[in-house]
Amino acid sequence: MLIIGENIHIISPKVKRALKEKDGKFFQELAAKQAEAGAWAIDLNLGPRKKDWEEVFPWIVKEVEKVTDLPLCLDSTNLNGIEAGLKVITKAQPIINSTSAEPERLEKVPLVAKKYNAKLIALTMGRSGIPVGADERVEIALESLIPRMLEIDFPVEDLIVDPLVLTVSGCQEYCPELIEAVRTIQYAWDPAPGISIGLSNVSNAVPEKNRPLINQVYCAMIMGAGLSMMIADPLDKGLQETISTIENRDESTSVGKLYLKIHDRIASMEEPQAEDVDFGDPDQVNIWKTVQILLNKVIYADSYLQQ
Repeated sequence: MLIIGENIHIISPKVKRALKEKDGKFFQELAAKQAEAGAWAIDLNLGPRKKDWEEVFPWIVKEVEKVTDLPLCLDSTNLNGIEAGLKVITKAQPIINSTSAEPERLEKVPLVAKKYNAKLIALTMGRSGIPVGADERVEIALESLIPRMLEIDFPVEDLIVDPLVLTVSGCQEYCPELIEAVRTIQYAWDPAPGISIGLSNVSNAVPEKNRPLINQVYCAMIMGAGLSMMIADPLDKGLQETISTIENRDESTSVGKLYLKIHDRIASMEEPQAEDVDFGDPDQVNIWKTVQILLNKVIYADSYLQQ
């Protein structure tokens, strides 16, 4: 699993403060920690930065490149800011996050990616928003995103399609459809584009204590559908253990055994079954309850684990 480290994100008060104070050491340490934890790339989510983008994007790229050779993923709606950052990248092939299928974004962003030899994350979202169904998301990739890449001679191998994870709290019906979108997109074109998701989005607006479990269970399910790249927290030890369990087929724990059964059911285009679960094991029961909300079988509530 390739992880694009998500921890440098403008939503964090610490990141906001460090940007305001131009605290380069803060960003260097956070990037280095993610690299040491096994991140494949480092996401730099600075928000739109409407006033100071000319200064901030190049500054943070230079600061982070002092401590890592990993690819940098420039994550913003401000295309001018992204380009300002791309101009000073000197190491690995960068990533732009992101374009959508909205005409204005799809017209401009891929051209910038091509100009700077950057990979490009493209969202399965059009002018009318994010469709619920897997088929509609795949259709956006096949009829809008990939054709635009071909039109400008952008390598499809450098395209990364993001079929968009939404939170189980309020958008529960999207969760199983995302799994099917991941399964389909990897076979929808030859050569296949990459596929990535923002994993932690699935637990947005969920009580903090429940977020790691929801992220880990969803990760196991989507890996079963073939996912091999995601924006996530590489410092989350539980998530890393889940990934390692699946990649190494580690059945040494009861939790690991269940995660592998869940993964294998999804890989076989089946739904996980109650017969896979030891209902005398509280940890397995909590995983099973989480599977049920992620498959939209049981209505999500913040107290779902107590029900």
